[in-house]
Amino acid sequence: MTGHADEVGLGPLLAELTAPGGEFAMVPVTVDGVAMRVHARAPHTLRELYATSPAPDDRVATVYGHERCTYGGHRRLVAGLAAWLADQGLRPGDRVAVAMRNVPEWTVAFWAAMVSGLVVVPLNAWWTGDQLAGAIAHAGARVVIADPERVAALDGHRGLPPIVRVRGEGPAGVVAWDDVVQPSDAPFPDVTVTPDDTATIIYTSGTTGAPKGVVASHRNHVANALNVACLGRANQLAAARRGEPAAAPARPGTLLAYPLFHIAGLNGLYGAALSGATLALMHHWDPDQALRLIATEQLTNASGVPAVLRDVVELAVDHPRKTASLTRIAMGGAPVPPSLVRRVAAELAGRASAANGYGATETTSAVCANTGADYAAHPDSVGRPVPGTELRIVDPATGAEVPEGEVGELCFRGPQIMRGYWRAPEATAAVLHDGWLRSGDLGLRRDGWVHVVDRAKDVVVRGGENVYCGEVEAALLAQPGVLEAAVVGMPHPRLGEDVAAVLVAAPGAAPDTAALQAALGATLPGFAVPGTMIWRDTPLPRTATGKILKDSLRRELAG
Repeated sequence: MTGHADEVGLGPLLAELTAPGGEFAMVPVTVDGVAMRVHARAPHTLRELYATSPAPDDRVATVYGHERCTYGGHRRLVAGLAAWLADQGLRPGDRVAVAMRNVPEWTVAFWAAMVSGLVVVPLNAWWTGDQLAGAIAHAGARVVIADPERVAALDGHRGLPPIVRVRGEGPAGVVAWDDVVQPSDAPFPDVTVTPDDTATIIYTSGTTGAPKGVVASHRNHVANALNVACLGRANQLAAARRGEPAAAPARPGTLLAYPLFHIAGLNGLYGAALSGATLALMHHWDPDQALRLIATEQLTNASGVPAVLRDVVELAVDHPRKTASLTRIAMGGAPVPPSLVRRVAAELAGRASAANGYGATETTSAVCANTGADYAAHPDSVGRPVPGTELRIVDPATGAEVPEGEVGELCFRGPQIMRGYWRAPEATAAVLHDGWLRSGDLGLRRDGWVHVVDRAKDVVVRGGENVYCGEVEAALLAQPGVLEAAVVGMPHPRLGEDVAAVLVAAPGAAPDTAALQAALGATLPGFAVPGTMIWRDTPLPRTATGKILKDSLRRELAG
């Protein structure tokens, strides 16, 4: 980063904020034999985070369509559900599975479990009935809370625990939400919850194998929430020290486009409670509805995968008045095209800034972050490690650290790293050692900035040369005529593998394979330029969290 912005970059400010006596001071602790630094300030558990939210009772907590629920009303619903769960005999450590789209009851179920010391098992709403039932059984859930679509998917499966249905109709034997949740002014259950108690078991998407249950503690989640708050404070200080006029205080509000069963969705959920923000939810992504919510609720933040947030950028550019409240566009869950970051910096300058969190379910969301002026200056980087996070870049084969600027596997240690995989000690041992998590991602560090090159398993070896698919995808997305890009390997009789790209053209652009290959040849080594390019008329297939389904594309190319 160059120029005046670098003089007040976030690095020194984060060091100042987390130093002894700082607003987000960090202290050393040892957890499970692993030394780490954690935030000294409260909250220390998600129960405490919710109970101490600064939002007044009359502030709107959730918006869904034209439904609104205040914080006071939300707390009464949480207390009512917590009482019912206790009446069913659930005790701290028991699991509650939540299987539904982004509806307000999701947030009530989550917080009722957190204040009760229970463990939430968020289930992917895109799964089949067999997948849902398998995860419920594997987690040993005592109760399932589900929407009508997931209730229907589970119909006929045996051995399930009691199911509570939210909204709509359901088969006999399923309990209706309104019969269970009676708003209550009673205090939350009198239970003890500690930072290292398990809070969630989140099953990974399973794009490269069977889903595994990631066990995360209250400490893991709270560390992430406080890091986000710390980064926000650092951005405020950076703007002030650059001499930018202070923005008028705004009531925080977030348009949450991540699914709540995703770790980034949970980040938005408890981040809203920490700041007392309004959380705007949608059953499915709808740009017109998103615009209405931003305008009517005066939302200040939008968060989601890049494919969705691209629409938000379009809305902000095309409707400046209706989106005037929007100050932050946070993206993650999939690689962010640098061109999208540059567009935010150029076309929304002075209004909104872009932010990116890099992490995984195993890291309880972000272990690196890039935001504000830093992101505009380094749009091809995932940023720097967040407070309390250590990074090593190692040779995947030997585990030895590689020099600055060389590609290796990214390994992280800190208070956000998962406890392990549920009931899978061998899988845990394969990725966790002395607190260090092997991410499975390849990357490098240059001048302190972290660059993710690719998944360790997503490298094409073309004639003995390693081609990092993520690097080629970034080069493709930098071209003006490309809207979406995915790079995979194809079997080749002489080279072993060849590089292939599946592309979606930008609106109004005419696909031109030869011109695109020539442009790539100016920025990539010749062996990395895709020899095969396929243009699609429809968007690339993705998981609910925005990851491209490359196995599906390989089958498509093979055909």
